[in-house]
Amino acid sequence: EFAGVRPYAWGDRQRRIHWPSTTRRGAIQITQYAAERAADAVVLLDALGDLRDPATGRSTLDDSVRAASGITRAYLRSHDRVGMVSVGGRLRWLQPGTGGGYLYRIIETVLEVRRDLGYHTPDLGHVPAPALPHGALVYAITPLADERILDILRDLAERGNPVVVVQIPTGDPRVDPADGAAVFALRLWRLDREALRFSLVERGIPVVTWDGTAELDLALAPLLRTGVRGRAR
Repeated sequence: EFAGVRPYAWGDRQRRIHWPSTTRRGAIQITQYAAERAADAVVLLDALGDLRDPATGRSTLDDSVRAASGITRAYLRSHDRVGMVSVGGRLRWLQPGTGGGYLYRIIETVLEVRRDLGYHTPDLGHVPAPALPHGALVYAITPLADERILDILRDLAERGNPVVVVQIPTGDPRVDPADGAAVFALRLWRLDREALRFSLVERGIPVVTWDGTAELDLALAPLLRTGVRGRAR
């Protein structure tokens, strides 16, 4: 599928010259196709648990599914390749693909994750290499409520994949303001959450919080504008 033109580079074949653009610009322009410009992205969905915000009643898994669907649509609209890996009681994956029909395969996979809730810790080593291509940008959508997800994120970083964590807020636990011990415990809980986020950032894994109300692309835009890099092998 035609995706635009670019300046000539040594080694390009003559048959790929885009003559109208070459004549108009006065320099050789080469036809570029969508498949050549495509990037690989993988959405990693945390299905290790499902929590509800005490204040709003929102489900972290429901918001995670919405975020995964939005990211998938955005990449497929740009003719990029996007894949899916869900971690929970069962490990599911779809290797990166493109096209309108592929969207329905990913959405179907995403909607099945609620059946996968369990206590088993998935091993990403069992995911075929095509499902997590080296260098593919990974969006890890997670409430960061289960420590097992930290091991998974470290594994991805060790593979060399650039990782962006999209944190789904769980909401603060409800406590009685008159209970001094409970208020102190809530402060410790909040500090522990901040320390967890800090540990990820220190490892080079940026964290973006999305509460399900704002536009997700606006939350991610400042981060993606500066680029996200993985660890070199």
